[in-house]
Amino acid sequence: MGRGRGGSRTQRRHFRQNRENVWKRTKPDPSSENPTENNGGDPSWQPFATQSLAFEEYYKEQGIVAPEEWDLFMEFLRKPLPAAFRINSSSQFCSDIRTQLESDFMISLQSEVSEGGEPQPIRPLAWYPENLAWHSNFSRMQLRKNQTLERFHEFLKLENEIGNITRQEAVSMVPPLFLDVRPEHFILDMCAAPGSKTFQLLEIIHRSTKPGLLPDGLVVANDLDVQRCNLLIHQTKRMCTANLIVTNHEAQHFPGCRSNKKSSSAPEIGIELEPPISQLLFDRVLCDVPCSGDGTLRKAPDIWRKWHSGHGNGLHALQVQIAMRGLSLLKVGGRMVYSTCSMNPVENEAVVGEILRKCGGSVELIDVSSELPQLVRRPGLKRWKVRDKGKWLASSKDVGKYRTNAIGPGMFPSGRNLARSMDHSGSMEQDEKHENGEDENVVEVLQSSEDAVISDDEEVSPFPLERCMRIVPHDQNGGAFFIAVLHKHSPLPANQGTANHLEGALCSTINEQIVNLPTLDTENTNGLLASLADDTDETITEAASEAELIEGEQDGVTLELDTSGKSEENGSEANQVPDDGEADPKKTRGKRKQLQGKWKGVDPVVFFKDEAVINAIKTFYGIDESFPFNGHLVTRNSDTNHVKRIYYVSKPVKDVLELNFSVGEQLKITSIGLKMFERQTASVASCAPCAFRISSEGLPLILPYITKQILYASPVDFKHILQYKSIKFSDFVDAEFGAKASGLMLGCCVLVLGKDGKSTLDPIQVDESTIAIGCWKGKNSLSVMVTALDCQELLERLLMRIETRNGNLVSKDEASDGKVDVDMKDMEKVSTTVATEG
Repeated sequence: MGRGRGGSRTQRRHFRQNRENVWKRTKPDPSSENPTENNGGDPSWQPFATQSLAFEEYYKEQGIVAPEEWDLFMEFLRKPLPAAFRINSSSQFCSDIRTQLESDFMISLQSEVSEGGEPQPIRPLAWYPENLAWHSNFSRMQLRKNQTLERFHEFLKLENEIGNITRQEAVSMVPPLFLDVRPEHFILDMCAAPGSKTFQLLEIIHRSTKPGLLPDGLVVANDLDVQRCNLLIHQTKRMCTANLIVTNHEAQHFPGCRSNKKSSSAPEIGIELEPPISQLLFDRVLCDVPCSGDGTLRKAPDIWRKWHSGHGNGLHALQVQIAMRGLSLLKVGGRMVYSTCSMNPVENEAVVGEILRKCGGSVELIDVSSELPQLVRRPGLKRWKVRDKGKWLASSKDVGKYRTNAIGPGMFPSGRNLARSMDHSGSMEQDEKHENGEDENVVEVLQSSEDAVISDDEEVSPFPLERCMRIVPHDQNGGAFFIAVLHKHSPLPANQGTANHLEGALCSTINEQIVNLPTLDTENTNGLLASLADDTDETITEAASEAELIEGEQDGVTLELDTSGKSEENGSEANQVPDDGEADPKKTRGKRKQLQGKWKGVDPVVFFKDEAVINAIKTFYGIDESFPFNGHLVTRNSDTNHVKRIYYVSKPVKDVLELNFSVGEQLKITSIGLKMFERQTASVASCAPCAFRISSEGLPLILPYITKQILYASPVDFKHILQYKSIKFSDFVDAEFGAKASGLMLGCCVLVLGKDGKSTLDPIQVDESTIAIGCWKGKNSLSVMVTALDCQELLERLLMRIETRNGNLVSKDEASDGKVDVDMKDMEKVSTTVATEG
């Protein structure tokens, strides 16, 4: 999610120094009679306070739930949030993982029902299509600490790291489902980090495509903070997509890239034709805005002590401005989803009402109550009040004259400016100019024929805000969320291209004060958390990430973020070249000649046009001419001799990139395309005919077009090389396969699992079930060039996919007991050879 990061460097340093980790526990109370109770004997431990009188008073008054539900509502808010995850629908192992959950874990975990929990340990979410999303009855803490859940926990960690599942709060999965995404759509995720919703959108556009083909659509994922962009890149890298652009902009000022004529710099970047698109508009926009985040109380209980009604008031104007920018970038006929993980109507219904008011009849709030019928949701509110300085305000006329810069009329249901002014006698009288709608900054276009109901007691919105959705924790044992679905019927009114003066002032104040939190051990904190005194509500001092921040340490897997903002290192690949072809990348560090792009701290994106290198790659791997190379290769360094990585972009991404060049690089691109080729180090390149190897990310895309440097192994030999990483040619079980491997040219090659349980010397048809890995063909051996995690995942999948007994799934434990048909003598032979080689 985009987060404001403004103000002076001194201000930001001050805020960072005073920032409190959302998971930091409060100091123990010395007066406590039993400070070590339920803490394992640790005297420094003290449980989180799970109550806030201000919170309860505020939401009782707002009528967020019926009075008879209040106790149940609060009971669930104080319970830990159950874990949830989603299966990657575009993964080739999607069906295998779903079967494993249904036939293995649902049964094996049946006895591990947590106290007071649901009878089912894990279950598919009924409202998510095709059993692709799952709810666990265990909190993340239970998964970490309970030894009997260890196998399930290890499964979650491994599959999440590989990219086969995404650990994400259940309610955070909802907004993309209401976007009605199709593979050809251009989609903008305005406030995207850490990337779970972006990943979900990419899944949807990729799901129906075949191997070697790419969707006609794309996703542009934007975030304000560079470090959060790096987290976003890390998350989406698991998707292995050429249809993603990651940008780094303020969401409310996202560039439109309108092209009037060719840029004078176009010839320098090799653009010879006008771009096929003249303005960057989107079919779908996801507007998951910064918010106060009190819908994540179950996951981030420290919010209880920080909660303040002023947080939502301070964010309202920024939320309106981001939503309006999203609508201006939306194509006519397109759909936008506005969402928050806040329960506050000032951040939710008030924002939706304000943008409807500004857009007039050009935008409609859609009734989607018939979609996802099994999702329990509640209608939006039409009545609410604003809390300011300890007082309840029913309409804008109640706002004190010194508070009009903080409390705008758009925060109220009617949205009308009913401010009062002083008459000559010094008494307050209603400002007729404002009441009559003559204020030039107020657009009074109502979708309803009946005007807003305004009285001294309350206002009622004239818009059908009951079409919005509010999800509360006790309905389906999850978090809280707010969602509104908007359809754009016609262009926006001309005077709504920019925010009004009040919104601009408020957003500037907010952006000068917001500072991003570091990566937290939370999965879903789509909120802006502030520590404010009771009498202040304008200064926002902290910002958390969106409602799906993954666990910062991935349960022991540390995420190292590139704080320099350099995009060349989109995420270090852990693939290891064996001893007969390995070099230390540190030796070449610092030698790369860098062309400084327009955006400081971000490597430029340039088209890769070195025909000699491209032809060498095509010849070495025998890449079929039908694979579109021309204009689809990009890099982050214009010096060919120092290019380390070559990325592949789909046609829609190529079109956007050309448009961006033509308008003077308005988009600040931090990541683009799919890493396809990576240069070997100097010692390796001097021995191999081709200096570039195929990356693991790019292999699935280019595999159907490779005709050389490709091997087809039997399941036994395939398992052997996954387990032992490097095997001499003479030690393969299939001697013919070993001979063929030794006959390849030195360098990178591709190993494909043969069909029908045997290797083959003839090419096979590549489809969605094909399993292949990159290898290095050395002088005497064949070695894998994938991560240890990838090897582990493939081994487990092979044991479950290939080996079955009586049609039933064979578990990992059974396979390890020797019940899978693997020749152990061959295993011992390979193991001895590898050990001898050292």
